[in-house]
Amino acid sequence: APDKGTRQDGVRVTGSTSARVVTGVSVAGRGSRSSEDGGSYASHPKDLDMSHGTFVRPDLTTFTRLDELGLQVTGQHLEPERAVLACRVAGDDGWCSRCGCEGVPRGTVQRRLAHEPFGWRPTTLLVTVRRYRCTGCGYVWRQDTSQAARPRAKLSTAALRWALVALVVQHLTIARIAEALAVSWNTANDAVLAEGKRLLIDDPTRLDGVTVIGVDEHVWRHTRKGGKYVTVIIDLTPIRTGAGPARLLDMIEGRSKQVFKTWLGERPQAWRDGIEVVAMDGFTGFKTAAAEELPAATAVMDPFHVARLAGDALDQCRRR
Repeated sequence: APDKGTRQDGVRVTGSTSARVVTGVSVAGRGSRSSEDGGSYASHPKDLDMSHGTFVRPDLTTFTRLDELGLQVTGQHLEPERAVLACRVAGDDGWCSRCGCEGVPRGTVQRRLAHEPFGWRPTTLLVTVRRYRCTGCGYVWRQDTSQAARPRAKLSTAALRWALVALVVQHLTIARIAEALAVSWNTANDAVLAEGKRLLIDDPTRLDGVTVIGVDEHVWRHTRKGGKYVTVIIDLTPIRTGAGPARLLDMIEGRSKQVFKTWLGERPQAWRDGIEVVAMDGFTGFKTAAAEELPAATAVMDPFHVARLAGDALDQCRRR
């Protein structure tokens, strides 16, 4: 029966005895709160209606973002230390690329890929790839998995993206990345280097708009064998214009005039003509290379080495 009115504590009550809604307080442990106090609980029975499709049916394929790789999950095997997802290629590739005739299935092969981890538990993809044979010319091919991973790659495209973000943004080591992907150190390192080169070094637009560069050496190998120096070239244009921090352009093994001169000579002439300032330390090899390859640019000493030379001079004066 309807039970409307006001309680002794001044709270207005509406609705039936079996389904009361109290504005501003909790009722019978249901946790209903007013929207004015920032609560996330419903203050009216109609707010509990989920018929508007707020949630969708659970889908492991979309949760693991394998739909972006053209794969579909068909099974899973979970262990405390790892997760294995059985997948198949979502698209149909049953037509011959040579003569255009339809192909007939000729069995399947499995491809194992390391995928991005979920909850820091290594995830492995076991992809079933179907083989076809053309009914016209007899050509045999496999389903296209280039969207999921590159040929002969051991990491999926998503795993490569995760590894780069973990290395550059989260500053994880290669050893930690390899552990999270359940691959060897060499596998993770080679994949990250190849992907970084493809995205950064091979990007034709990465040198656009550069007018100020800096060059310096860096000790990257602390062993007796092998060269220990690399020449580091950075873009100082954002600092000069106030647009942001400097960015790395390239790292070349070795430290000499020839190393820097060769790198400058490989750049287009129009790009070299646009360089206005070259910042460097007191190494004469860098200055000579810049003068020969960038005659219109002004060579300056970077602030770090200016302060260091001033500090050394001050120390010498104090010792007198």
